[in-house]
Amino acid sequence: MKPTTNLKDFSCKATPANATAVSGADLKTLGEQIPDWSLENRDGILQLERTFKCSNFLQALSIANQIGDIAESNDHHPALVVEWGKIKVTWWSHSINGLHHNDFVMAAKTDEIYKTL
Repeated sequence: MKPTTNLKDFSCKATPANATAVSGADLKTLGEQIPDWSLENRDGILQLERTFKCSNFLQALSIANQIGDIAESNDHHPALVVEWGKIKVTWWSHSINGLHHNDFVMAAKTDEIYKTL
């Protein structure tokens, strides 16, 4: 996979069940482009996760709604936990039980949403 410098500019479609998970050097290269995200391994499934600080619950909810909009338009959906003062976002591809290029794209798009606050 060729590294990209503007992950946020890509669009996504649902990850097919026969897609190849990102691994090895690609995992490192793509991860470097979203440095504030952590790799989490939950029951053998790699996931991207980041917690964003917010000034209150309404701001966290607003971010969740904006993420929901991009998730729908890109047919790729995260786990969202909205609390007072923060929102935790987790991206992974359910269909392959791991990380796909789409997850890195959506993490970059999520970062862009947060930057607009």
